[in-house]
This record gives sequence, structure tokens and C-alpha cells, in this order.
Amino acid sequence: MIEINVSERWHTTFPNAHIGYLIVEGVDNQKRPSSLDQHKLDVVRTVREKFAGQQRADLIQHPILKAYRTYYKKFNKTYHVQLQLESILHKGRNLPNVNPLVDSAFAAEIETLVLTASHDIDQLQGPINFDSTEKGEPFVQMGGRDQTLKGNDMVMRDQENPVCTIIYGQDNISPISPKTKNAMYVAYCPVGVPKSSLDTHFEAIKQNILRFQADAQFHAPQIIKGKGS
Repeated sequence: MIEINVSERWHTTFPNAHIGYLIVEGVDNQKRPSSLDQHKLDVVRTVREKFAGQQRADLIQHPILKAYRTYYKKFNKTYHVQLQLESILHKGRNLPNVNPLVDSAFAAEIETLVLTASHDIDQLQGPINFDSTEKGEPFVQMGGRDQTLKGNDMVMRDQENPVCTIIYGQDNISPISPKTKNAMYVAYCPVGVPKSSLDTHFEAIKQNILRFQADAQFHAPQIIKGKGS
């Protein structure tokens, strides 16, 4: 099991926040037909029914979306899961087909609206540390784009570099690929996102994975509570 640490600065910067993670091992992540394909269509249909007729002004009143909006607004950004939900509701789009492990997380995100990063755990150089960013830190985003980080954003680091932040997403080294066998899902929950949402979210990811890999091996989800939670 990879070592996980949480800095005192994270607790100080993000009181009442939560981070959770789920580790799964022994997965064949090659694309193939499975019941996950139908489930993704069912998720899209369900959210269209649930949010029928709602525009952005309505959606941002949803407690979880409201919590993320408050966080992202500090950085002059819009919560990208909300944008994905809007594309499903208003533009007729479906969930993407990337690979089974990533698709499992995407489907769960749209169901629960909880922000999640999906990492190939074998590409992480442990130990892992959850922290707050320093303004001006260099970061290489997924796809290879160089980015300068803003200060006071939630960040996950390995012993080498920042691996993921809420605002700028994942790095260019640890994203899940078709070759991934062992994955780590990390959910970032600023104040206002209840712990119960994490429990529901990780169970959704687990069930999605079981739809294409019945013998996948799961570690129990772990929840890190900010001071004051």
C-alpha cells in the first residue's frame, strides 16, 4: 500500500474539507464490450430526467455544485463537472469512451457530482502528500502543457512533483492508460460537500468497475477529514 500523508498546511487552508481515495488492483483496462456501456447510457438518461428544464442558474443551487462553485470562484474558474453535466443536459452529449477505468469514474462523477482524479498508481513515486499549493509552482498538465500554479489550491504530490490540483487537474505522468493494472481514485471535496457523498461516490465507482471486471480487488475507501469536520 502506498504511503499517504496530509500536511498541516492542508488542514489549515481547508478546514471542514474532505479528501477520499479508493484503490483497485488487478484490472484489465483494455476496451471491450461490457455492461458498463449500458450503465453509462442509463446514467445519462437519469440525469436528463433529474435535471430536466434546469439552466445554469438552477444547477448552481444544487448543494454539491454550489460548494464547488464557491471553491472555483476564488480562482475565477468554473467547475468542470458542472460543464460536463450541462453538455449532457443542453447539448445532447453522452459520456465519453476513454477506457473502462476512466469511464467508471466519469459515470460516477456525473451521478454524484463529486470531483475525482484517476491515477495509475504504479506511475506514482510514493509517498503521497496532500497539501496546499504555493503560488508560482511549476506543473506539467495532462497533455504536456506547462502551467504555473495558483496559491492555496488543493494539491496531491508524490515525492517528485505535484500530481494533481483541483483547478488544473492531473499531471502528464500518472493518468490511467489502457496498460493500467492498478488505479487510485482521489475525490476532492471542499467545504459544503458532505462525507456521505464520498461514500456514495466510491461505491458507484466500485460497482462500475465490477461491471467490466468481476474479480477486481478493492481496498476499503479512505476518507481524510479536515480539522473541524
